[in-house]
Amino acid sequence: MVKQLIYKLGYALLTLWGVVTVIFFLFTVLPGDPARMMLDQNEDPEQLAKVRAKYGFDKPVSTQYGYYLNDLSPLSFHASDHTNYTSLTSGKYNATPLFTIGNTTVVLKYPYLRESFQKTGKPVTQVIAETLPNTIVLAVSAILIAVVIGIILGIISAQMRDTWVDKTIQIVSTLGMSVPSFFSAILFAWLFGYALHSFTNLNMTGSLYEMNDFGEEVHIRWKNLILPALVLGIRPLAVVIQLMRNSLLEVYNQEYIRTARAKGLSTYQIIKNHAIKNALNPVVTAISGWFASMLAGAVFVEYIFGWNGLGKEIVDALNTLDLPIIMGAVLVIATLFVIINILVDFVYKWLDPKVKLG
Repeated sequence: MVKQLIYKLGYALLTLWGVVTVIFFLFTVLPGDPARMMLDQNEDPEQLAKVRAKYGFDKPVSTQYGYYLNDLSPLSFHASDHTNYTSLTSGKYNATPLFTIGNTTVVLKYPYLRESFQKTGKPVTQVIAETLPNTIVLAVSAILIAVVIGIILGIISAQMRDTWVDKTIQIVSTLGMSVPSFFSAILFAWLFGYALHSFTNLNMTGSLYEMNDFGEEVHIRWKNLILPALVLGIRPLAVVIQLMRNSLLEVYNQEYIRTARAKGLSTYQIIKNHAIKNALNPVVTAISGWFASMLAGAVFVEYIFGWNGLGKEIVDALNTLDLPIIMGAVLVIATLFVIINILVDFVYKWLDPKVKLG
């Protein structure tokens, strides 16, 4: 188990290194001068030169890439020269020095995602810390809706195979998979937040935390979570229904299910004690993939509903070309995706001991 965990962590680090490399060179070749973005197109040559030197923009791309890796790495190297980008006196790092070799100090620190170009030097980690929890709340709520309702409807559909109930569930789930999330978001916002507002009391837009009418107190508005969570959960719900139904029908054809029926066990006991656990493997695969993709795919849903999450922050950063926020957000989402996939492998092992993690 330990060997397999080490192998997967090594594979995860290699994957993240690939993601870091791709996003760095992808955004480095984009047109535009980051120094001018930070100075709001200020043409003062002296100020531009200072900003380029401070952030390493005056160095070759290969050197900038090395700086970026050094910023992200928990174990990093820093020069004693105060004018060097990696200097510990710059105030960028909260680091613990380990040892010094010549003019270079090796430190242990949190990954540094740099500062926003547009938010007056606000650290990217702070921006993500303020928005990611809202996105996680939205994604967890959506996936819970998809899992609970999807498994129940999948079981009902399998039990009532080829009846009008089964066919109705299949038609609805197929429609759910085919409708894009941004279209569902617009439709739900207009229908339940505007046309039926007097009955639902739901708003077209709104985030989890809102200020009162006097702008003095922040309070939680749980009702603002309902519409975006439903919209975000529609497509995974449809997938879970289909997978649960098909997987359960396959399990029903196994010998041990026939044996359980021959022993006189009720349908509820067969499903609860024998069938459902063995039918969950493809569902777990779908859930893990959808949950990870929700963190990135919630962009349009958050933007349409005005949900102050990481997706909405990415859209705003794209509009202003705030590259550090875009790169930091993509890297955080990729990291969460890798962690979720590792955890899912161990869930497989728990569901089916015959599965080999290697």
